[in-house]
Amino acid sequence: MDIPKFFTFLLLASSASAFVAPNHHGSISQLVNGAGGKDARSMALAVKRFPILMPTTEPLVPYKAPGSSYASFIGLKSSQLRNGKLWISQFIDDEASNSVISSLLYIQSEAKKERIELYLNIPGAVLRPALAIYDAINELKADGVQIATTNIALCAGMGALIAGAGTKGQRKSMPNARFLLQKTGIDGVFRGQASDIALEVANVKKWNEKINGEFAKVTGQSMDRIDNDLRRDFYLSSDEAVRYGLIDEVLMPTSSKRQPATSQLLDLGVFQSGQKYQGGGKSSRDEGQYQPSRREQKRGSDDDAPTIGKA
Repeated sequence: MDIPKFFTFLLLASSASAFVAPNHHGSISQLVNGAGGKDARSMALAVKRFPILMPTTEPLVPYKAPGSSYASFIGLKSSQLRNGKLWISQFIDDEASNSVISSLLYIQSEAKKERIELYLNIPGAVLRPALAIYDAINELKADGVQIATTNIALCAGMGALIAGAGTKGQRKSMPNARFLLQKTGIDGVFRGQASDIALEVANVKKWNEKINGEFAKVTGQSMDRIDNDLRRDFYLSSDEAVRYGLIDEVLMPTSSKRQPATSQLLDLGVFQSGQKYQGGGKSSRDEGQYQPSRREQKRGSDDDAPTIGKA
């Protein structure tokens, strides 16, 4: 190879090896490797791909401030907060509790709302932060604010108590949502002397009795019934939660708006209140006596697991 061509080849190779394509799918570089001699050169193309990620930022919606001549874009949650709607869809810890309580106080003071709608999907909660939210809801109700709660998926542990803490008659649930009532435990690992451990266990027992009393208030059940049901994890469907007294209504699609199958889009109706549970009509609990369903009667009686049908 003559000298001019050799230097031209090296110049192109060195400039290409530092090149990075401005592409968010990956980067491309050229590598020059020796291949058994001074004059022998080989070029290899190396491609590194990165996964394509969906945007994780909060959706923006237009909002026109009062007295303004133009609209601006704000976050979706901020827009719903201005309309008195708050989503609680996370595990309740100290940080989540502070955020929820501050949002409730903002709706009451700034937006001047007489009704606050809470949409709940709470997989669990720490005792103290959840009780702070529960106390804040009761304080707002004492000030004349109506609290509407809707379970959209799962309310477990203290989340079930928050769902039942809403204003009577405005505690609702989606048809396929579930509730899990359970006792509380020690928040973390506890170490110490035997006397200290005994004090911690006594404190947990005391708070379990306190939580059972709060469940008795929101459901209308007796303390003995609550204590017996919560000996194990106590699951409730939406219908069972109505009969148990934890909520008041199950949101059901309007059956009168269902249309026959056609090639066009179907109007499946809208979710509306007014139906107590999927069976329709008044619940047996409203009549003063609860009658278990056939499915509940067929449950195995070989263990002491609580059921809705127990008196």
